[in-house]
Amino acid sequence: MIEVTKLNGVKVLVNPDLLELVEETPDTVLSFTTGRKIIVKESRQEVKNLVKSYRKDIFAD
Repeated sequence: MIEVTKLNGVKVLVNPDLLELVEETPDTVLSFTTGRKIIVKESRQEVKNLVKSYRKDIFAD
């Protein structure tokens, strides 16, 4: 799971395996394969780095 911050300041954990699309419009919108969308404070690049770090951790074991 990766931790992101919603616009209201609430931190949430999301499953990066369900991420389908990350857009900056200019807010960063995460779209999931379930059809759900959330807007987060992190930039597109920050989300990308979080996902990369998560995958490195998973496959390092």
